[in-house]
Amino acid sequence: MENVSIVGLDIAKNSFHAHGASGDGSKIFGKALPRGRVLELFGQIEPCTVALEACAGAHHWSREISRLGHDVRLIAPQ
Repeated sequence: MENVSIVGLDIAKNSFHAHGASGDGSKIFGKALPRGRVLELFGQIEPCTVALEACAGAHHWSREISRLGHDVRLIAPQ
């Protein structure tokens, strides 16, 4: 996989959506993932910035993804 510099992660109840982009903003991947495969995806890519919309579940996922070496940023839901 190409060098991913940022991943946007949209979390929901069962199906999450991840969008990976390179440093210049070009799309590298876009995937719909079941809840159980989210950490598997982040374990396969090099550490990068991960953006999540701040909500109750985002703090849990932020801690789990951070343990894999990624820099997680929570953004305001506006």
